[in-house]
Amino acid sequence: MLKRIRIESKLSNLRIVENAVDEITSEIGISYSSYGKILISLLEAVNNAIIHGNRSSPEKIVFISIDYRKPKLKIKIQDEGEGFTPDSVPDPTIPENIEEVNGRGVFIMSKLADEIKYSKKGNAVTIIFNNVVS
Repeated sequence: MLKRIRIESKLSNLRIVENAVDEITSEIGISYSSYGKILISLLEAVNNAIIHGNRSSPEKIVFISIDYRKPKLKIKIQDEGEGFTPDSVPDPTIPENIEEVNGRGVFIMSKLADEIKYSKKGNAVTIIFNNVVS
């Protein structure tokens, strides 16, 4: 199963992404325990693509590809921005960063997904979940 979505860089379009996760859940039978992890990770990645990657410019597009091939669900999110270096994102768990808001989304995704891969340019992320079907 492969689903592709293109959205303008508007936060209101997160609803489209959420609806896509709901559709996929019913199509392939994603387990209840996996649903939340997938939804939160995907929404964080798309939010980052809109705000940080595309600088909330509605003319720029966020591309989302959701590919399920048993037992893996791979979700790729790509923006039209300059990219970033994942290692440069501050660790939100160390004391001096506790009050900072930057870095939380990347941290959350890394804890919820089984694997995360960033493109060399840093404008695309692939989030991988194993064994998502009950």
